[in-house]
Amino acid sequence: MSDDLKLDDEDAKLVTLACASRVRNEALEGAAVRDVDGRTYVATTVQLASLQLSALQTAVAMAVSSGAAGLEAVAVVTDADGPLDVTVVRDAAKADVMVLVADSDGVLRTTLQA
Repeated sequence: MSDDLKLDDEDAKLVTLACASRVRNEALEGAAVRDVDGRTYVATTVQLASLQLSALQTAVAMAVSSGAAGLEAVAVVTDADGPLDVTVVRDAAKADVMVLVADSDGVLRTTLQA
């Protein structure tokens, strides 16, 4: 991890959970979100013939469907180089949230404001 991108323990846990889920499911991406009550939701990419969701969309949908009143932290693990669509985070967060983006080794690459 670069010296200027440091994580507190709770945010590092989100990255770890997203990494582990991605590996376990052999998925393209993993994501973890923490709601304003401290509950965590972890998901991977969904690739079905009738449904395609990014890991981030799936994790946010899980939080919302579980009654989350808002989001306070988000982590995505991906090797994709393209831009990450954080619209779903903005829709569910109810406040500004930083999205932590890490590579498949869990090394934080960047943060995005959602």
